[in-house]
Amino acid sequence: MEKYIIGMMDKSYLLKEAVKQKYGEIVLLNKDASCCASSCCCNGGDAVMSEDYSNMDGYVADADLGLGCGLPTQFANIQKGDTVLDLGSGAGNDCFVARAEAGELGKVIGVDFTPAMVIKARDNAAKRGFKNVEFREGDIENLPVEDNSVDVVISNCVLNLLPAKDKIFHEIYRVLKPGGHFCISDIVLQGELPKELSRAVEMYVGCVSGAILQEEYIAEISKARFQEIEVNRRKKVDIPDEILLEYLDKDSLRAFKSGGSGIFSITVSAKK
Repeated sequence: MEKYIIGMMDKSYLLKEAVKQKYGEIVLLNKDASCCASSCCCNGGDAVMSEDYSNMDGYVADADLGLGCGLPTQFANIQKGDTVLDLGSGAGNDCFVARAEAGELGKVIGVDFTPAMVIKARDNAAKRGFKNVEFREGDIENLPVEDNSVDVVISNCVLNLLPAKDKIFHEIYRVLKPGGHFCISDIVLQGELPKELSRAVEMYVGCVSGAILQEEYIAEISKARFQEIEVNRRKKVDIPDEILLEYLDKDSLRAFKSGGSGIFSITVSAKK
């Protein structure tokens, strides 16, 4: 049993290190999408899952690396003066949109465990003279944030990358003020992925094979004692055949596409 636990810890560590390395490369190579960088879910150079932020207040093009799978701020109900925490803040895209909604009296904190992303985000904020946005390097399974200090938590296509989702939702609960809430966009599954996809680190880094069933995802939120859980948006993710064929043979691909399983982007909210 002890060896099993150690083995699971090693696997978790290695997966997280793979994510950290890949996202560091995105910054250094100036890639425009995580999925393109890992060749897992792009078609013609465009990210399959990313959303268009360009018409949103606070949008900063330099901070948009195409890494998201939704628009969490769209349903986050951020109010003027709120303290907002972004988990896996990347180059700062969602933080800057949240800042526009929270206003000058609000505060936005971004947390990311990739050093190059934190440096990039701080540079983006400094260029624009933003004084009420800060970026902290840290693990969202152990947030560098005080208890009961945040009004709203947001995140965009990040939790699916990390194995310990139970820890993350308990951490979100810890840092939220009583009555605070979160709004998160993420990837979930309906049915099971083929084993070949689940084992591929590239697909994990590209936001797919780290995902869990939607009902399991909602159950983790409930176990963390959140109330008023609501799926605000659900969208099917269609990964091009040429990408899937890097991992599956034609028969396996046909079975996957004709079966009842699938990959979905959801935006979910809940209240403490």
